[in-house]
Amino acid sequence: MAKKRVLVTGAAGYVASRMLSVFRERYDLTLLDVSTEPSPGRNHAYLEPVKGVQIADLLDADRSKYAHYFEGVDVVVHLGYIRQQGEPIDHYDSQRQNVDMAHNVFRTAYDEGAERVVAASSNHAANWYEPNLLYPRKKESLDPYDLPLSHNFYGWSKATYEHLGFLFACGAFGRKMGMILVRIGSPGELDVGMFADNEVGLKRSLGSYLSQRDQTQLFVKAIEAEDIENEHGVPWHVVYGISNNTRAYWSLVNARRVLDYQPEDDAESRFAAHLEAAQLSAGRTGRPKT
Repeated sequence: MAKKRVLVTGAAGYVASRMLSVFRERYDLTLLDVSTEPSPGRNHAYLEPVKGVQIADLLDADRSKYAHYFEGVDVVVHLGYIRQQGEPIDHYDSQRQNVDMAHNVFRTAYDEGAERVVAASSNHAANWYEPNLLYPRKKESLDPYDLPLSHNFYGWSKATYEHLGFLFACGAFGRKMGMILVRIGSPGELDVGMFADNEVGLKRSLGSYLSQRDQTQLFVKAIEAEDIENEHGVPWHVVYGISNNTRAYWSLVNARRVLDYQPEDDAESRFAAHLEAAQLSAGRTGRPKT
C-alpha cells in the first residue's frame, strides 16, 4: 500500500519535533516552515536544523506562491504558529495573523484536493471554564463540544480555527474536507518542583499532561482514521490531546470513539515518585486560595 502523502506546517517547531521520526517512517512527507532552525524556548527534540524543511510564508495572501507544495497531498497537519508578544490585551494582532495563516492553509488544502486537515488547536480555546466552573466544582468535566469560551486572544484564535474548519468540512463550498482540531494539553515532561504551594497548577498539569508517544498516536490516528463523520454527517471533530490521566478534566470521549485513540500514559503514575512530597488533596482540580 502506498504511503499517505502528508504535509506538515510548522515542521521545525516543538510539537512537530515530538512526532517527526514516526511520521518519516509512515508517510511521504512535505515539511514547511519559515525556518529550518528549531523554534527557541522549549525543550526541543532537535538541536540542529531540521532536515527536509522547505521555506514557505503561509501568511502571504498570494496562495499561488506555496500552493504547489499542497498538490497531491492527502492530509495536511497544520502546526504553524506565530508567537505573541506584549501585554495580553495587545495580543489580538498576532493572533489574527494566526487565524489568517490557518485560513490560508485550510483554503489551499481545499483547493488542491486534500482529503483532510489535522490542525493544532489548544486547550486554551475553552480555558475560561477552568477558574470559573471547574475549580469551584460547578462543572465536573469539559466536553469537546461545550461552547468554546476563552479569556485570552490565544484561546480565541484557536476557537476560531475550530469554527473555520467547520466551514470547510460541512460542504458549504461544494465538497466536504475532513477536519480534526486537536486541543493540545501540556506536551512535555512535568517538573513537579515548579509547583511548590500551587496545588491548582500541579493538578492542572497532571490532568493536561500529554506524553510524546500519546501525542504521536493521536495525530497518527487523526491522519489515518477512515470514517470521521459525526452524527450529522459532517467530517469534523474537536478532540482533546491529553494522556490517560487520572486527574483529567477534559473528555476524550470522541477521540476514543471516532479515532480509536488509546492513550498509554497517566501523569499520576508517570510522575508518582515526584508526587509523594506534594501531599495532594483528593479530586481532579484544586481550589484556588481565597
